[in-house]
Amino acid sequence: MSLIVQKFGGTSVGSIERIEGVADKIAAFKMQGHRVVAVVSAMSGETNRLVALAHEIQGRPVPREMDVLLSTGEQVTTALLSMALAKRGVKAKSYTGGQVKILTDDAHGKARIQHIEDTQLLSDLDAGFVTVVAGFQGVDPSGNITTLGRGGSDTTAVALAAALKADECQIYTDVDGVYTTDPRVVSSAQRLDRITFEEMLEMASMGSKVLQIRAVEFAGKYHVPLRVLHSFKEGPGTLISIEESNDVETPTIAGIAFTRDEAKLTVSGVPDMPGIAYRILGPVGDANIEIDVIVQNVGHDNTTDFTFTVARGDLARAEEILRAVADEIGATSVQSDSKIAKVSVVGVGMRSHAGVASQMFGALASVGINILMITTSEIKISVIIEEKFLELAVRSLHTAFGLDGDPVEE
Repeated sequence: MSLIVQKFGGTSVGSIERIEGVADKIAAFKMQGHRVVAVVSAMSGETNRLVALAHEIQGRPVPREMDVLLSTGEQVTTALLSMALAKRGVKAKSYTGGQVKILTDDAHGKARIQHIEDTQLLSDLDAGFVTVVAGFQGVDPSGNITTLGRGGSDTTAVALAAALKADECQIYTDVDGVYTTDPRVVSSAQRLDRITFEEMLEMASMGSKVLQIRAVEFAGKYHVPLRVLHSFKEGPGTLISIEESNDVETPTIAGIAFTRDEAKLTVSGVPDMPGIAYRILGPVGDANIEIDVIVQNVGHDNTTDFTFTVARGDLARAEEILRAVADEIGATSVQSDSKIAKVSVVGVGMRSHAGVASQMFGALASVGINILMITTSEIKISVIIEEKFLELAVRSLHTAFGLDGDPVEE
């Protein structure tokens, strides 16, 4: 008999009909002898509705009261799902984050979990109950309701699985697993049977929306096996675990990740002297703007060109900061480009296989794509290219690394 934590997102519980379907799924697991903890999000659209109500009252709502308001969305779903389970003869109890005692810090709107009391949940599970827990929320040391921010319900599920030492944490969503790349860009993308936490983190950081980075980090830290499954279709999904596949046929590259949310800034004619990188990047970092790829080219005239990328939404603010910095340090110009994209090949197999970079660059060269910037990690190689070539690049790399399968059916 396994202990399974199952998380159902907003689309999975978006209507009474869908809540009834989730109840059927959970009841089937109970019939198989499993102990089940269900973590639920608010019904799709409900959080947005609550946010709109708050802004009708106050332009900048008080963070504490905003958390009190937003936490009600998940509480509605827990009660309705518990009722649906009871209708099927399955004993169920609903819990808010505070009732479980999911203890967080006091950062309203983006709280982080510090501790989970497992005594009551384990007692209920031993008594044969399904425990239905509100995702996305907890309480701070003073008893104030807190919310966990973006991807909070995934994080709740993984944290509960870690605290309860669950055999698996299942994330039910609107896709049937993790794919080698976005099937909307490459119709021959394949669903992966398994992927490592490291690979999933890289894929998520590059814009894969299947799982939130924070939840994957938590799962990796506490070695919680994660499985991504489709809410409305049966199938094995994708297992995300710490173990690498031992299959000799496993490809070197797990997938091709990409993001359009990139912009490039170049500071030219920078004096080449110690500390200059900090003088350029320090003020940008102080403005809470995340910097990604960095390239520095040293010239022959004791000057250097300094180029880096930021999220496209931060471009205007970063450029304003840089123009002030350029005047201070005597740089000649600041240029920006928002029509770029980042494409990455990701795979733990890079550690034991040489030639991945040359294969990647060769594939891009064969279709006439110029590389603007390059960055690498132990299991990822990323390139910055012109945005207009993004989909061509992804398709070319997907084919070059042998990831193509049969076209994905809608």
